[in-house]
Amino acid sequence: MKYFTCSLLVSLLLTTVSFNLFAQEVKPNNQPLFDNFSYRQGNVYRTASGKPGPEYWQNSADYNLEATLDDKTHTVSGNVTIHYTNNSPETLDFIWLYLEQNRFTENSRGTLTTPVQGNRYSGDVKGGFELKNVSAKTKTGTSSKHIITDTRMQLWLDKPLEAKGGKVEIKMDFKFKVPVEGMDRMGRLEVKDGTIYAIAQWYPRVAVFDDVVGWNTDPYLGAGEFYCEYGNYDVKITAPANQTVVCSGVLQNPKEVLTKEQQTRWAQAEKSNKTVYIIKPEEVGKPVASVKSDGMLTWHFKMENTRDVAWAASKAFIWDAARMNLGDGKTGLAQSVYPKESDGNNAWSRSTEFTKASVEFYSKTFFPYPYHNAINVAASVGGMEYPGVSFCHYQSKGEDLWGVTDHEFGHNWFPMIVGSNERRYPWMDEGFNTFINHYSTVAFNNGEFPTTTDSPKNLVRYLMYENRESIDTYPDVANAMNLAYTAYYKPAVGLYLLREYILGGERFDNAFKSYIHTWAYKHPQPNDFFNHMENVAGEDLSWFWKGWFYGNGNIDLGISEVKSYSGNYLITVENDGQIPMPVQLQVIYDDNSKEEISLPVEIWQRGNSWTHLLKTTKQVQRVVLDPNKMLPDVNVLNDTWNKL
Repeated sequence: MKYFTCSLLVSLLLTTVSFNLFAQEVKPNNQPLFDNFSYRQGNVYRTASGKPGPEYWQNSADYNLEATLDDKTHTVSGNVTIHYTNNSPETLDFIWLYLEQNRFTENSRGTLTTPVQGNRYSGDVKGGFELKNVSAKTKTGTSSKHIITDTRMQLWLDKPLEAKGGKVEIKMDFKFKVPVEGMDRMGRLEVKDGTIYAIAQWYPRVAVFDDVVGWNTDPYLGAGEFYCEYGNYDVKITAPANQTVVCSGVLQNPKEVLTKEQQTRWAQAEKSNKTVYIIKPEEVGKPVASVKSDGMLTWHFKMENTRDVAWAASKAFIWDAARMNLGDGKTGLAQSVYPKESDGNNAWSRSTEFTKASVEFYSKTFFPYPYHNAINVAASVGGMEYPGVSFCHYQSKGEDLWGVTDHEFGHNWFPMIVGSNERRYPWMDEGFNTFINHYSTVAFNNGEFPTTTDSPKNLVRYLMYENRESIDTYPDVANAMNLAYTAYYKPAVGLYLLREYILGGERFDNAFKSYIHTWAYKHPQPNDFFNHMENVAGEDLSWFWKGWFYGNGNIDLGISEVKSYSGNYLITVENDGQIPMPVQLQVIYDDNSKEEISLPVEIWQRGNSWTHLLKTTKQVQRVVLDPNKMLPDVNVLNDTWNKL
């Protein structure tokens, strides 16, 4: 025993001396690039495999809304009743609600954080909600105590709302003036035949209470969009009789608000793959377009399991529609409303065709479209999405109109079906949607319009920009010049690389579709997406999420040397960037034959240089890295080796 102890001590001493002698020669490896970068472990609410856990929960809110449009004062007034259910495991002392119309005031946080020179999210400042008769009724009593802070309201309850099923009924009356400039999300537009009202963020609605941050009370500043609970909506909109009203959801009383001719045309459109007029251009502004010439009409709509509703009204609308074929025998109705200024064969007369094609593609490819209607509204808004309704610019034409229509209706999948938090993680809706838009555009009309997502190298100029920001930058923080890249293009290119370069179509599609189906009508977080993609695809992608989505580094792979070796060749590649990637090489021999070589990303775990043994009896004339030009490599000068 003493001999063993003595020998062990001597060995440890010699080992320690040896480590000390060679310590200065040890170089760090690249393992930190491959390690997890955030807390991605599972729990009872969200599993490590990227699925809702056995105790996952989310609260719900059903809405009864009644609103009246006054086209003389340009105001909307009404009332809301919210039936809110607390499915969480904790009691709630209060409920937080969003009052997003309060963004349109002089002293709102959004106004005060808008640059003096203005930007896309500039808005009117003479608006805001007028609220009355606020109440919250539970089974124990009623409370009207509330605090309004900017675009949020904290509504206190008489007693804490019980966990796992407690219910409260919230009521209030509201009124606001419709802004002309509604931050490119809503507003009103004057055209020859009247005013077009595009109405959104128009009623008080509950904020999301979740297992990640509790109450999500981020203020509505501008660039950050929305995070909403799901529920059922019953909506009644009263407007002057000469107004045509369209809304998310299904019209409940067509016989009361449509003429007999319009009802006939509607029935024809429900069966037609070609566009059918409901209101023809020559009928706009004439008595034939309305059930009655004066007074008011109430339009009644219902929508189930949705996170929001939006609507539009105008006496200037041309209205057309066509059947959508959604698979499994299910059909819906694509519709467009637009003024005469937007009419034309290269303009909005193709809007319903575009809407139909877009929704049908996504429904067939990713997840069945859950709503009956898909309505495209020509407005002053450049492009904004709501469940079943999109606002697109009335002057858009051709390729631009296809692009904005396809993008906005693509949002019905992200974030309307997959309910991510847009206010914090715009890449989970804008980026994902831009990605799927690429494939929809390729498919539409045999590629009638071009797409650039399949050219990642187009992103290099931004990636070299010294003031670039990373994808994880919050939208209200991102520089206005960067937002299009951080929220849209860079995440879309990332998914394209993941599908076309890293995983391949089959593995990616299995994982991506599974993510959509798993998180439909739920609230995924970034880690849920990362975990789910990895588990279904069977690949540790921490290096990719960390480098591309949560980093600001770049890809710079190159060929440093090609030399003969024992009748074969040694090809040495190097990683001079901050993001490791698998390596694709093409070898061209002296007889013009070619060979493809694929090296896994793990070659970079030990360091930034790797030598590959190419066994061949031929003479190598040329070696090309990334021969298909898939990578947004910031330095292409070292991507090719030629024999001297």
